[in-house]
Amino acid sequence: MSATILDGRALSSEIRGELRDEVARFREQQGYPPGLVIVRVGGDAASGVYTKAILRLAGEIGVQARLEELPALTSADELRALLLQLNEDQRTHGIIVQMPLPAHLSQKMVADTVAPAKDIDGISPGSAGNLFLGLPSFLPSTAAAVMEILDRYRIPLAGKRVVILGRSNVVGKPLALMLLQRNATVSVCHSRTRDLTTLTRQADVLIAAVGRPRLVTAEMVRPGAVVIDVGINALPEGGIVGDVDFEAVREVAAAITPTPGGVGPLTNVMLLKQCVRAAWLANGLAEEKPDLSVPQS
Repeated sequence: MSATILDGRALSSEIRGELRDEVARFREQQGYPPGLVIVRVGGDAASGVYTKAILRLAGEIGVQARLEELPALTSADELRALLLQLNEDQRTHGIIVQMPLPAHLSQKMVADTVAPAKDIDGISPGSAGNLFLGLPSFLPSTAAAVMEILDRYRIPLAGKRVVILGRSNVVGKPLALMLLQRNATVSVCHSRTRDLTTLTRQADVLIAAVGRPRLVTAEMVRPGAVVIDVGINALPEGGIVGDVDFEAVREVAAAITPTPGGVGPLTNVMLLKQCVRAAWLANGLAEEKPDLSVPQS
């Protein structure tokens, strides 16, 4: 029997509806909407597409979003000055700085400058430290999207064996910490891992986030496992596939995310969800609203 499809598009639609209601309540109480600023330096085409998608989604749910577009030759001091200005702006609740930056600008400087209370993509050392310590934190949006899928589909995690393929700072590492907080037993695999298939076949939940098309085959998956595919890979002949051989693995797994249509549609939604959370926190009203940043079991 084929696996249950974990439908990210359907979840995205559901959460957007929830956020529209949440933003309406915030605006009714405060007299203005939550605010988001996207900072983009230079003209990278991929980041431009990403920016338009976030702005479109923000408009759909009622968040006041704007783009601060800076020339590629912007100096570090100029970028830092803008970020400090946004830190002080009470109507700006979330700040996103688009990557990649031009070579002369430091991502570390950006992470160190953006106020932790407005770091809705979880890139700052403060956000990472809070996550490590199990404190409330804004989360990298892709990792948050994976957890949202597991939560919304009520995938049990406590006591389960979870294997993550990939150790990036924005997916693998934060996911490992989030899953440990849910009492899962977590293994993080990477390019130096030996006997990879032996480890993946032990997983109750297998999460692939390495950026290698169809790396995970049916033979690597324990029958009845839940498979989350974070990968998005463009094929030379055209088309998009994940890190998982979807058609083969769906005949083995109990549940699986497709690519496209799985984790991807939720990533930007989680950014906006955390922006709304930041707005409530900034007004001292977060205790009146459900915790939108760190799901709890």
